[in-house]
Amino acid sequence: MSEEQQDKAEEAEVESNESTESVDHEDPHLLLEDARNKADEHWNLYLRTQAEMDNLRKRAERDVQNAHKFGLEKLITELLPVIDSMEMGMAAAEGSDEATTKLLEGMELTTKMFADALQKVGISPVDPMGEAFNPEFHQAMSMIENPEAEPNTVMAVMQKGYVLNERLVRPAMVVVAKAPATTEGSE
Repeated sequence: MSEEQQDKAEEAEVESNESTESVDHEDPHLLLEDARNKADEHWNLYLRTQAEMDNLRKRAERDVQNAHKFGLEKLITELLPVIDSMEMGMAAAEGSDEATTKLLEGMELTTKMFADALQKVGISPVDPMGEAFNPEFHQAMSMIENPEAEPNTVMAVMQKGYVLNERLVRPAMVVVAKAPATTEGSE
């Protein structure tokens, strides 16, 4: 190498050392490796951002679907005592005089219309009479010994429960049968 070429190489080396941080720009392999690392880093960042955007979109769609599906829940919880009162009034009026019988028929029709309206918006009653006790849908108010009934069977329904689109709005309040206690002498 000539002296002039050596001087130019030294000047270029001094300039490159001043303008670079930690990468030796004279070695194209290092430059290429650095560029590849940055490209990989940016690609990974892009993929993570894309996945996060997909998750956000799916979560928003699910929230909108739930809002449509369960938006009536507050209204329903306010209306359920009305139908409960109507059913209790009908039960109390049974076996009365002719005028009360006509009133009872009107209440039955009104209650049926109300139940049909609830059914149309996705509300279904939970009336577990005679079924096995299910703590996900029933709330046990008491347990009574009954030798004629299977243990953990619903013997009486004090208040029907309701489900909105397969989601429990109110559990059914029930009386559950339990096995009779055994006496010490019979063992």
